[in-house]
Amino acid sequence: MISNNVSIARTHLQQGDVIGLPTETVYGLAGNAFDVKAIQKIYAIKKRPATNPLIVHVGCIDQAESFVKNFPEPLRKLANAFWPGPLTLLLDKNGKIPDVVTAGSHRVAIRIPDHELTGELLRSLEFPLVAPSANPYTRISPTTAEEVAEYFGDQVPFVLQGGTCKKGIESTIVGWENDQAVVYRLGSLSVERIETIVGPVRLSTQAKEGIQTPGMARKHYSPTTTLILTESIEAYCQQHADKNIGIFLTGNEDPEVIAPGFYARLQEMDKQGFDALLA
Repeated sequence: MISNNVSIARTHLQQGDVIGLPTETVYGLAGNAFDVKAIQKIYAIKKRPATNPLIVHVGCIDQAESFVKNFPEPLRKLANAFWPGPLTLLLDKNGKIPDVVTAGSHRVAIRIPDHELTGELLRSLEFPLVAPSANPYTRISPTTAEEVAEYFGDQVPFVLQGGTCKKGIESTIVGWENDQAVVYRLGSLSVERIETIVGPVRLSTQAKEGIQTPGMARKHYSPTTTLILTESIEAYCQQHADKNIGIFLTGNEDPEVIAPGFYARLQEMDKQGFDALLA
């Protein structure tokens, strides 16, 4: 069922169901962050490894603070500047968030999404939500309710209709280590904007000691068709003239203009039977 009725979404979540949920980045697969069975359902439905942690979604900064041991002042400044919005903070958790959410890590990823319906839902609940992107593991993230339903069918009994996601790619994940902000996953919020608040940041987008946050696996957000990045589309096509190649062109160099339609375009091209996609 797809509907914009927040009360129906709330009832499903209170019953322990997993639902599709809109945010400004992509649609999420949401469940009660305190309900281990609901969390396990999310992992099973997505076929996501239990070693890959989830992001906790809350309705306000006070709620975020209630789940962590401390909130470094630079990260608090980021929260004040960019929440609600496509910023996820990695913070030392207290005992309230189950270990299954964080894949055993002592840190929890938290954000406040910038979507009117989801904000209303979060503020009406007596528990936070986990909401990884509503895609099968490694597949392209959905940016419409219809794409969620197409992916999962009856496995997800309800999808909250929130229209097309306005950002179109995942949130940026930031933590604090050795007196410096660390970006663990690049996303909708640019590094340049983060640096205006906390100064120079360090990028740590490859997991050296296990996956610390979502988005650090070697493969994610991928079409089923092979996607190749090349410096010369013309040269590649000449070398592979026997292949049916789809060419991904944006017509624009501004990432913020490209991003909202990026996954949707990939979804469209992925269904057209190409041997490879080229960008």
